[in-house]
Amino acid sequence: MAITGLRGYTTIWAGQLVGVLGSSITRFAVPLWVWQETHSATAMAYMGLFAMVPLLLFSPLAGALVDRWGHHLRRVMMISDLTNMACGLLLLVLLSGHQLALGWIYAVIAAQALAEAFQWPSYSLASTLMLPREQYARASAMQGAVFSVASITAPMLGALLYAKVGLGRIVQLDLLCAAVAVLALLPVLVPTPPASATGQQAQGSLWKEAVYGFRFIASYPSLLALQGVFFTGNFLYNLFFSLHSAMILARTGDNAGALAAVEMAGGVSGLCAGLLLTAWGGPRRRVYGVLLGWMISLLGMLVVGLGRSVPVWMLGVVIAALAGPLCNSSNQAIWQSKTPPDVQGKVFAARRVIAWGASPLATLIAGPLADRWLSPGMLPGGSLAPMFGPLVGTGPGTGISLLGVGVAVLGLLVMGLMFGVRRVRDVEVLVPDFESVSAAAGPTAPQ
Repeated sequence: MAITGLRGYTTIWAGQLVGVLGSSITRFAVPLWVWQETHSATAMAYMGLFAMVPLLLFSPLAGALVDRWGHHLRRVMMISDLTNMACGLLLLVLLSGHQLALGWIYAVIAAQALAEAFQWPSYSLASTLMLPREQYARASAMQGAVFSVASITAPMLGALLYAKVGLGRIVQLDLLCAAVAVLALLPVLVPTPPASATGQQAQGSLWKEAVYGFRFIASYPSLLALQGVFFTGNFLYNLFFSLHSAMILARTGDNAGALAAVEMAGGVSGLCAGLLLTAWGGPRRRVYGVLLGWMISLLGMLVVGLGRSVPVWMLGVVIAALAGPLCNSSNQAIWQSKTPPDVQGKVFAARRVIAWGASPLATLIAGPLADRWLSPGMLPGGSLAPMFGPLVGTGPGTGISLLGVGVAVLGLLVMGLMFGVRRVRDVEVLVPDFESVSAAAGPTAPQ
């Protein structure tokens, strides 16, 4: 008998917990392989670029297809997980034949990004359909806890397994975990999204449906302004955190254990925050959770940038990770309550494109900026060392530290100013809930 509701969502969540754990171990180990092969901050940053660009370019089409296939939502989620399994198999074949190279790494990352373009809108829509509205923020916090658990265990297991058995065995473990995620979907029934007047207006060619999400957001200036907050925050955040692994490895003499300790600290912090939000449900004014969350995250970035040792870096990521579930679950609850379910795929895909639109540019800038200017300038005798050396130290990795300090200070200023912008501060009042819009429009004609 199929299961649905909270039990069904929890079953999906448990499968994702195992699947994300496996993929996170691989994603921790692959950068270690890249760093050992290249010792290039640019090569490390470009991994993020290849993960981001295909995702952003394909997300509008993926969102439109998720809404079109809403009556087969479980299959869409399965296709996403199966694509990730195929990418893992390709990695395994290349490793077995000693053919793995940086270009193949980038190609696999890009393919996984295409699968992820389906994954987030489909899983978000599933939570909307399977849970009552008051559970939206709690469900988002549960999903955040998945990544926090992975952040705790993946660095430790990734560093240990990489040293003991190598990347090939790690990929094999990833495949087993992905299979568990697929099997967890089999007994679950995901309801079909109810039709709405907004959904009828969005119907048409695939291209029309792909751009509808942007039109929907543009029709509500407050929602567009809210996405502008994430556009700015993600740009600044990625300028530094696309390179933080390279910074830690450079400042610790390629110590994978140090990197694992820092990543695990962030995971523990994020898990604790996610569990707290799961029990609490989040603040009544969701937008305050968004803005305060961004400011706390940027404060954590400032601590990481100023830090010169593993304990201080751990403290910084603990602060940053504490705020992640608060910010993301509050934002998700706002959007789920304002967007009709039968267009959430399109709208949420457009959200992602807008919020992450500047992230590839940040990644593209960050690597060369660090390699060609900041890192040489912060070496002993470098042009920047006399001025900023007392702040972050000198030597390998300190140029990236200086970048973190600069963007954190700028970000804190920007997010503080957002409390004075009415379109952002009052978004929950200025934009009506989708239930009230549907009630005002009257019953929807059958399709």
